[in-house]
Amino acid sequence: MQKQPNIILLFTEQHRGDCLSIEGHPVLLTPNMDEIGARGVRFTRAYSNCPTCIAARRSLLSGQFPATHGLVGYREGCEWQIEQTLPAVLRKHNYETCWVGRSMHQFPADKNFGFEKMVKSDHRDQCGNDYQQYFQQRRPDDWEGVYGTGVMHNDWTARPWHLEEDLHPTNWTVHEALRFLRQRDQSRPFFLVVSFLAAHPPFLPPAFYLERYLRTGVPEPFIGDWAVPPANGGRGLPVDSTRVDLRGEALLCARAGYYGLLNHLDDQIRRILAPVTGVDRMTGNNTVVMLSSDHGELLGDHYLWRKTLPYEGSARVPLLLRAPERFGLQPNTVCAEPVCLADLMPTILDFAGVPIPDSVDGQSLLPLARGDNPAWREFLHIEHAPFHHSLTDGQEKYIWFAADGREQLFRLSDDPHECHNLAGESEEAQCLSRWRERLIQHLAKRPEGFSDGKQLIPGRQYAATLG
Repeated sequence: MQKQPNIILLFTEQHRGDCLSIEGHPVLLTPNMDEIGARGVRFTRAYSNCPTCIAARRSLLSGQFPATHGLVGYREGCEWQIEQTLPAVLRKHNYETCWVGRSMHQFPADKNFGFEKMVKSDHRDQCGNDYQQYFQQRRPDDWEGVYGTGVMHNDWTARPWHLEEDLHPTNWTVHEALRFLRQRDQSRPFFLVVSFLAAHPPFLPPAFYLERYLRTGVPEPFIGDWAVPPANGGRGLPVDSTRVDLRGEALLCARAGYYGLLNHLDDQIRRILAPVTGVDRMTGNNTVVMLSSDHGELLGDHYLWRKTLPYEGSARVPLLLRAPERFGLQPNTVCAEPVCLADLMPTILDFAGVPIPDSVDGQSLLPLARGDNPAWREFLHIEHAPFHHSLTDGQEKYIWFAADGREQLFRLSDDPHECHNLAGESEEAQCLSRWRERLIQHLAKRPEGFSDGKQLIPGRQYAATLG
């Protein structure tokens, strides 16, 4: 009988799906992430079901869509009552479960959701903030830590990391992951989430990485013919505004900071994946490795910053997977079916040989990854209160703005950066109608009253929580 595999999920933050070298990015270097996909499978149409931190992590932990787990937007302080979480189910089947790094961003902050061990960084929980305790052992009089430079939580400003590199949250996270791997229970398989703050602001990569992208230059934002710039070129808006018009030095520094965080992270995960000293050597090549993220970053595309919206920069995330040979994954497999964060829990349970609870909405990706040609969903629903409901099959995307009923339609196969809205073109009326009807039916049973089964109804109250 084959041993159950160990499973590592490398979970980045605010990481765009196109920000991988293997995706053809013009300057960004991510060779170690790329290798995960090259040794197994890369999913090119992976999406966050609700592209902000808390709701996305609920989908990861539960395998549920936002309408099922109850958080359809961003809201702090909502306690979530759930028993059948991914770590809880694995733990019942003898897995040692550990979360290391950036917290699960749930409430209360010390709730473990089934993880046996948590070593976390969370500026909202100073009592349980393991990173801050480590930081202050080294710098007893520094209570600001990461946020001590003036480049802050959601800002587009950037500068080099100002302290010793081993104090950087990315380095600390990998150090603690390696500590777990060295001290784990050797008699049990493990499930380890290595959760990074990068590439979420603050944009504070070590100087080497920032300077690299200041030197190479950065690509221009994608600007749709439908996009409207902020007044006065965005001057006078706060640096964490969701509307921007970044140009020149501001654009260069913002994107160099973002790419620098990802390049630095990529180098650091080599410490976990290196063939001489890393996890394969530690576990006799019996470890599944996955990489994904909670959501993306608009990064100035369409004059927009941050996330929540359904555009590719915000909603599409990387999803890479490799596994021991016995699982039958072929190198350099590329899957273009629409997949999502809710699919991670059933996929991980499938690898572990553990039954998938009925509470799970997602589907295991293992049959897709193996090339078994399984029946697959026609489309994915992406939403975020109070803004939008969106559908995509990976080739087209339909967006409906809940407040006023505006529509957008993009043909991603021809227009991957969503620069031309087809919704107003007469020759696309049938396509638009088809997608609208799908959303009418999909929302027909929602309690907010977005649909009566015959038409979409704008202007309904759209709160971040259901129930």
